[in-house]
Amino acid sequence: MNNHCGVLTTIRGATPPSRNGLSYANANRNPDMAKSLFWETLGHLESQHPKFRLEGRKYCAFPRRFKKTISIVDSTTIQLVANCIDWAKHRRRKAAAKMHLRLDLASFLPNFVHIKSANSNDAKEARTVCAGIKDGEIVVFDKAYVDFKHLYELLLRGVFWVTRTKDNMRYEVVGQHMDPHGNIISDTVIRLTGVKTQQWYPETLRLVEAWIEVDGKMKRMTFITDNFEWSSSSICDLYKARWAIEVFFKEIKQTLQLSDFMGYNESAVKWQLWTALLVYVLLRFIAWQSKWKHTFVRLFTALRGVLWSCLDMSVS
Repeated sequence: MNNHCGVLTTIRGATPPSRNGLSYANANRNPDMAKSLFWETLGHLESQHPKFRLEGRKYCAFPRRFKKTISIVDSTTIQLVANCIDWAKHRRRKAAAKMHLRLDLASFLPNFVHIKSANSNDAKEARTVCAGIKDGEIVVFDKAYVDFKHLYELLLRGVFWVTRTKDNMRYEVVGQHMDPHGNIISDTVIRLTGVKTQQWYPETLRLVEAWIEVDGKMKRMTFITDNFEWSSSSICDLYKARWAIEVFFKEIKQTLQLSDFMGYNESAVKWQLWTALLVYVLLRFIAWQSKWKHTFVRLFTALRGVLWSCLDMSVS
């Protein structure tokens, strides 16, 4: 804004705010305003332009044979300065905020966001993040979110889920589900045998073990799910699609440069995180409306350079 202060003065008769001014404002304003602005803006764009969610960005590894809503659940940690931030103390010399997110895989837009300090366990946040998932929908998450009480609740709600097994999970094989083929090592029906887990999840589970390509190398991975109808390869493809949320986090943190905070108390950090999410949605809408064919990074760079200029994106 300082680089374009002349244009800003012409348009609005205003001067750019100072860094200290923004820092003070973010530290003292209620961040719920930024949160409400984000959700209301996203809801307004979707209501006025229903095709925005349906025809927007598509993840390249999206398993299109699934006609149900697929949600990806994960969290990202944002490192902060420990000696300035008491509210987010994570370790003695570290501090961090954590963003828990539920991403709609088909539209690449968030359906739920929860921001808090990083000292909480992901599994304890699973119920909050997955509360809005409906009967018949699919949710995929990493093993950090595994809570067998919650998984059983999802089963009773009619939600299909896929996740990885923890190394210390105790179980017994009670049957063969499908014969192994290709990269599939085994596909079995199991029952939990842990002292508490067998009470928390009394039903049987499906366990699929397979060779999965990760960064060009084959890695042996084990998945569990409550679905007994999909093929083994479909379960593997669903979990591989979980990488989409890592792409989303990269765009939020790196492309939008979410590392230099203007304030370090809880309100300031939340203001900047919610503002970054709002910028992401607006950029996605501009890309959809102008039929942008280039990368998200290129769009951000282009608009940043001509922020106060008249530009027709449809011919750019």
